[in-house]
Amino acid sequence: MRIWLVIGVVMVLFQVLIGGVTRLTGSGLSITRWEIVTGSLPPLSEAAWQEAFDLYKATPQYQKINQGMSIGAFQFIYFWEYFHRLWARLMFFVFILPFGWFLWKGMLSRRLLPRLVVVVLLAGLEGFFGWIMVASGLIQRPWVNAYNLTLHLCMALVIFSYLLWITFIAFQPNPQVFHSRMLKRFAWTMVLLAFFQIALGAMMSGTKAGLFYPTWPDMNGSFLPAVLLDFSHWTPAVFMEYDTNPFMPALIQFLHRNTAYLLTIMALYFSWRVWRMPHTPVLRNGICFLGIAFSVQVLLGILTLINCVGTIPVVLGVLHQAGAVALLGVLLFVVYQVRQTPFSTNVDKESIISP
Repeated sequence: MRIWLVIGVVMVLFQVLIGGVTRLTGSGLSITRWEIVTGSLPPLSEAAWQEAFDLYKATPQYQKINQGMSIGAFQFIYFWEYFHRLWARLMFFVFILPFGWFLWKGMLSRRLLPRLVVVVLLAGLEGFFGWIMVASGLIQRPWVNAYNLTLHLCMALVIFSYLLWITFIAFQPNPQVFHSRMLKRFAWTMVLLAFFQIALGAMMSGTKAGLFYPTWPDMNGSFLPAVLLDFSHWTPAVFMEYDTNPFMPALIQFLHRNTAYLLTIMALYFSWRVWRMPHTPVLRNGICFLGIAFSVQVLLGILTLINCVGTIPVVLGVLHQAGAVALLGVLLFVVYQVRQTPFSTNVDKESIISP
């Protein structure tokens, strides 16, 4: 069962990465129908390919951006969206069939069973949100709505985080622990802030904000873009029509950069505090991985940004997204280990709690 849970976590991670490739290659709108069963097979004949291509030609993306695209180019973007949906179907079978087997054999504890049912419900909700996201780009805009895109990614992160936490429980169900309330709260604050930062990253992609300010450490020569100081832009209409003005790309990128700086400072402080208290080798390894994950992610963020000249670099963008999910996973691991720090003789025995 533990192997099954690990496979599930890895498959969710890969689905997020495939989704990143789909988004950055502009492939997400290539399939204009939501066919859960019949959509399992791609077009298998020249006539079927032409029919799919004709449906795509009716979309705003083709008419406004890809007019004159060859059918070969269409097949390329079709592949990534099809692969994204196929991987989701594969995850369903990899998860639901063993789940039924473990349930039938009575192998799921009362602690794990309700959590796994929640995972199934969240996965179904994620598929629904995915179609809402695609549908938002088939009417007026040539791209999916950035807010729907962010919601879709955030739901995927919730599933990843929840399933990863279940995996931690499966490997270490009943550790003897003592709690440091301050460190627990601080660690959870970092997790929530990292979640917010990844959501900002999705908005960065959805608004193509990297193309507006592809410089670092400044934003085209200034720390705070002048457009953000023009209060005439701070209206609900500007936030809703984000792709018709330069305000939202500037705001999203400014927040994304400075949230990264804040997270880095918090991680350094947290690591220093943990290092000074009694800790297990596992927690020490977690802190080391946290430092590596932060360093790699900051570097990938900078490289992705400064290479956003004319177009967003697909490889760097996907690696940056992968680094974000990996960093979130490491943060969750550290949170789980903080509540598993062994007690010392200097700690009041009343603080020992077995969850």
